[in-house]
Amino acid sequence: MVDFTPFFVSFKLAFITTIVLFFVMLPLAWKLSQSESKFKPFIESICALPLVLPPTVIGFYLLFAFSKTSYIGGFLDKYLGLELVFSFEGLILASCLYSLPFMFQPLLSGFESLNKNIIEASYLCGKSKTTTLFKVALPNIKPSLLTALVVTFAHTVGEFGIVLMVGGSIEGETKVASIAIYEFAEIMDFKSAHIYSFLMLVISFLVLFSVYLFNQKNAKF
Repeated sequence: MVDFTPFFVSFKLAFITTIVLFFVMLPLAWKLSQSESKFKPFIESICALPLVLPPTVIGFYLLFAFSKTSYIGGFLDKYLGLELVFSFEGLILASCLYSLPFMFQPLLSGFESLNKNIIEASYLCGKSKTTTLFKVALPNIKPSLLTALVVTFAHTVGEFGIVLMVGGSIEGETKVASIAIYEFAEIMDFKSAHIYSFLMLVISFLVLFSVYLFNQKNAKF
């Protein structure tokens, strides 16, 4: 019988990560799309860094930062009672950092592709920046918005390296589907590994298919 708990943990982690990144990256992507600052390439490079860094590098530094012997980890443990190493909370923060580019890049590209006249017309009508963002900009970048949300979710569901380093494999808390597959393969339980892998394959395909289908239909209008 298939234990769906690792899938539940994966989806829970992916959902929270996607929501957090959306609200954090939305104002940053919007601000950068309207900016001509000389610091813009620097900020873009920082946000895109997880694309080229191995998950083990990010995981190592997070383990160091979250440990009780570090200033950050010690402060969180002493004053807030938070232990981020091998905990679901630490897993959320790690996933947010590693999946950040998948939310940031589509949003930024979408905002930069907008006709500037639409934005200026909104401002001329007396609309605030916040109203312009939610009432004008976002409705006009639906494909980019959907891509950002869905790809971030799917990428978090499939992540392995940084999840294993920061969260470990605690049943019902940090043991996600990708780690379950690894452990099944390690003990040569290939039947269970096949079942979990097939489910992940189907889920990943359906998620990406929905994005491409929506974008294709949206392009016709």
